[in-house]
Amino acid sequence: QNVTLTQIMDLLAYSNDSGGSSSGVTGRRDGWRFGAGLTGQLEEKMSLLMRVAPNLVQAIRAFRVGDLQQEAGRLGHHFLYAHCANTLTKQQVCARIGENFYFPKPCSKNFDALRTCLTETIHQAGPQPGFIVVLEQLPSAQKFDKEARENLLDVFRDAAEFWAEKKVPFRVFYSFATVLQTDVQPG
Repeated sequence: QNVTLTQIMDLLAYSNDSGGSSSGVTGRRDGWRFGAGLTGQLEEKMSLLMRVAPNLVQAIRAFRVGDLQQEAGRLGHHFLYAHCANTLTKQQVCARIGENFYFPKPCSKNFDALRTCLTETIHQAGPQPGFIVVLEQLPSAQKFDKEARENLLDVFRDAAEFWAEKKVPFRVFYSFATVLQTDVQPG
């Protein structure tokens, strides 16, 4: 059942009703029962991502991958997931993303190819409902340093801008691999 603007306005009117008669109290009670049902309907329609811009790249923070995948399904969006643990170089990261996204090999050769695939190639495939992308455990390695990570995230920022122009949601969530410090004893 769809919630209408009139129902929302009625709920607001009941919550602001300050009538003092006994019939007014009954009316408010009935309104609150109606309002409770309406609130449940609104919560059901609320999105996990309601406070997240439709086109952005951000750290995954408090979101869980399973919840994002479920939300993508609920919204009818594509869910693209890449687990980049055990990758150390730009080529390995691009290859892992391409494999996990089921892209053709040429799309995962470098950042430019990945950018083209995320934008023009997918756009040419037809209308798209939206995307939720998760890049988990991006490496923190000598051959994939902070600059390389930022360049990769720029590829996804460019894709987010591309899809924003097409009015298609494209949300990217990422995390970095944690670097464990090992105690090295002088020997």
